Amino acid sequence: MRLRNCLYHFAPYGFHATWHHLATTHHIPGRIESNPSSLVRALDELETARALMLPRAVAFAAQRRLQKREGRRVPAALHPWDSWGCHDIAYCPDPQKHPAEPLPVVVDRVLGACAAGTDRAGRCLVCGREDWDLWRVCQNCGVASGGRGAHH
Repeated sequence: MRLRNCLYHFAPYGFHATWHHLATTHHIPGRIESNPSSLVRALDELETARALMLPRAVAFAAQRRLQKREGRRVPAALHPWDSWGCHDIAYCPDPQKHPAEPLPVVVDRVLGACAAGTDRAGRCLVCGREDWDLWRVCQNCGVASGGRGAHH
């Protein structure tokens, strides 16, 4: 129940794909009583990835408050990770096709690429696959290039 609540607030691949990643990686059983440590491992991975995201989200929120006080109600441009919503920075429309690496590795890679100003067109921010078409799903890692909004 608590893992589900955590995923409601932070799910880098989207709720279902992030759940699938955590459940398969940490071998979360249907009856959690049979392996409660699997839940602890999953929460640790999720919290580590979230800790990478929080400083950027806090800084962006502070910047937006300042801009609003100055009368700028609409931001000039959103950071790619924020325009996708910090919950879906590596959104995977297919819950069973997502990056195999740990969430902190993937989140750090996407945030680093965004901070460096990496162009999203032509290269997947998660796996680095070339010839990645904007508004398509990467055939290698399953991440949607345009985020959640492009694949509804």
